[in-house]
Amino acid sequence: MKVCHLTSVHNYNDTRITVKECSTLVRQGYEVHLVVPNTSIKKYKGVNIQGVKNVNKGRINRITKFTKKVFEKAKEIDADIYHFHDPELIPLALKLKKLGKKVIYDIHEDVPRQILSKEWIPNLLRKIISKSFEIYENRSARKFDYLVTSTPFINERFKNKGIETTVDVNNYPILDELFIPNLKWHTKSKSVCYVGGLSKTRGIFEMIDSVYHSNALLNIAGNFQNENLKKEVESKRGWNYVNYLGYVDREEVKKILANSMAGFVVLHPLINYIDAHPIKMFEYMGAGLPVIASNFPLWKSILEENNAGICVNPTNIKEISHALEWFINNPKQAKLMGENGRRAVEDKYNWELESEKLIKVYQKLDPT
Repeated sequence: MKVCHLTSVHNYNDTRITVKECSTLVRQGYEVHLVVPNTSIKKYKGVNIQGVKNVNKGRINRITKFTKKVFEKAKEIDADIYHFHDPELIPLALKLKKLGKKVIYDIHEDVPRQILSKEWIPNLLRKIISKSFEIYENRSARKFDYLVTSTPFINERFKNKGIETTVDVNNYPILDELFIPNLKWHTKSKSVCYVGGLSKTRGIFEMIDSVYHSNALLNIAGNFQNENLKKEVESKRGWNYVNYLGYVDREEVKKILANSMAGFVVLHPLINYIDAHPIKMFEYMGAGLPVIASNFPLWKSILEENNAGICVNPTNIKEISHALEWFINNPKQAKLMGENGRRAVEDKYNWELESEKLIKVYQKLDPT
């Protein structure tokens, strides 16, 4: 059976799409193709990579022009099931349905809520665009064969609209990907880490100010939202306490986590973050690191239930600094919290368990 995953945004080695979902399907015996932008890679982890060149610059050009190329490549592959990952591909997916194909919509984000915090959209237009997109997405979702959502919150949103063919496949970590067994805590440096996109709303300024006050090192891996933000951040006095590594591969992420005493997830209290399941938090836990996280009710319940970290007001630098200092000054308790987090991932927050949900979806749609 031939399966084709589609993305106009993500890289060929995306963790959720390729490393987790596509690789899982390959192991189940499916012939898996992945259409992605701008790559010459032909094979990755058993997945057939179909690179489509995107010479169009800008978001609008990508949506209006590049997605047509993705559609042509998708038709050429002639798969039994298509599984798409970007909301801008909804029109393409509806065309595939008209061709008689089975289609899965993988919903990574609660996009209507996400639109409300998009700085590039004028304030006056955000609510209108958010509401309009939600109506469009809800109507379109009914026409697809299955919805795969990345969180229970998003899943519940569609169930409340009467759509029963939906399942939450949480983006939890692969059990052994970032974990180093028997790692000695005393070998870690006096540092905290953050791995992911770098922006104001993801707490980059608060993280830098907190290490300045705590006299600790901040290991950062990820890309800045734009060059202006990078320059602004580099001008901060706390930048001298930052070890900036840029975008790194998963092996390098593993080393960063192994060398750190805690992990930061201090996202601002925006509507699209509060009910999210941040992969970073679970990856830190999976690597045996205690977590310093925003005190959102959902995140707080997970960390406190498992005694795996400290929740703080993400806009309060003193609270963040005190949490970091506590971990540095109490290595035994920090190590214990890290072990608690690892145990929770082994028991319930892991991809191995989540992948079983994905397999069941494909079994339901498999005509054989």
